[in-house]
Amino acid sequence: MDTSNQLRMTVYTSLFVAFIAIGAFIAIPVGPVPIVLQNMFVLLAGIILGPVWGLVCVAVYLLIGLAGLPVFAGGTSGIGKLFGPTGGYLLGYLPCVFVTGSISKGLGKKMSSDMIAMLIGSLIVYAAGVPWLKVVTAMTFEKAIAVGMVPFLIGDALKIVAAAFIAKTLRPVIKL
Repeated sequence: MDTSNQLRMTVYTSLFVAFIAIGAFIAIPVGPVPIVLQNMFVLLAGIILGPVWGLVCVAVYLLIGLAGLPVFAGGTSGIGKLFGPTGGYLLGYLPCVFVTGSISKGLGKKMSSDMIAMLIGSLIVYAAGVPWLKVVTAMTFEKAIAVGMVPFLIGDALKIVAAAFIAKTLRPVIKL
């Protein structure tokens, strides 16, 4: 990778870190897990930046949140967030962004393949978040699904569709 391309990817990665943080500020509390836009930007990071740069993006986002910058849902931060009800979702963003980017790249970066990639990525976040929520809150598994997944499914479907259209519009402009 030449220097100018590496610089461009670093700038795009930084922008996506900011988008994820902004998406976390837009939080609607509906129980232990709020409705946020940060997951849409995590999915977009995988689709636009690819698996490696997407993973770097999410890792930087998590690190700055753990270091104390208020970038998690509702303007929160700190290592305590990883041990709270949303910790599994936050950690689930790492495999989510990598798998989403890998699938999108492997299937040719088309709108339909992007939507499949983002659906699978979202399932990965739930696979990490729901069991974590269950353990941290001592809920039954059924209750954790009812509180930590079911209320978000329609919104996530809408975010996936929106992100697919955003990716389709951005790709020709940024030429990655």
